[in-house]
Order: sequence, then C-alpha cells, then structure tokens
Amino acid sequence: MPTFKRFEDMHVWQSARELVKLIYSATNLPDFKRDFGLRDQIRRAAVSVMSNIAEGFGAGSDAELIRFLSFSWRSISEVQSQLYAALDQSYISGDEFQKIYSAANEIERQVNTL
Repeated sequence: MPTFKRFEDMHVWQSARELVKLIYSATNLPDFKRDFGLRDQIRRAAVSVMSNIAEGFGAGSDAELIRFLSFSWRSISEVQSQLYAALDQSYISGDEFQKIYSAANEIERQVNTL
C-alpha cells in the first residue's frame, strides 16, 4: 500500500473532495435545493466518501484503511443511485448527471486500486 504522510496527499481523497464540490453545486440549483430530503442525503453520502477515506487513513493500519475504503465505496454507490433520482426529477441535466457520475466512477476506480 502506498505511504502517505497526510490524508490530504491521497489522490483518492482529493478526488472525493472534488465530488463534494460538484454535489454541493448541483444541489444548490433552485429545484434541487427545495427537495430537502434528497439534497441532504446526497450531500451526506458525498461527504461520507471523503470522510471515510480520511478516517481510514487516520486509523493507522492497512486493514483499517481497507475497511474504511469499503465504506467509502458504498457511499459512492449511494451517490450514484441518488443521482438517478435527481435526474428523474429533472433537478439536474443529463450532462450534469454524466459529469458527476463519471467523477464518482473515477473515485470508485481509485478506491479499488488502493
């Protein structure tokens, strides 16, 4: 497993941070912003991706990092599923959906690589 001094040095954490930015931007759109349940849930799931990576890093062992990466991977799936709900409600465009979904896929790939 690669050695990092800080979780912020991990490319996967940096990508997860970008995903959070994309999610917050999308959920600030007028229609999405009013759907408090979906808005809050997808935000929590996105933040969970980033947080679990950091928490796993802070646990201090490869086994714990792997365990928390699996939690992160689950949250990525949650974000992707919720993106479909947002698309189906026309809260986001097809292009926005693809952009965010692709970002989530990239994080999933990075998690699998670790």
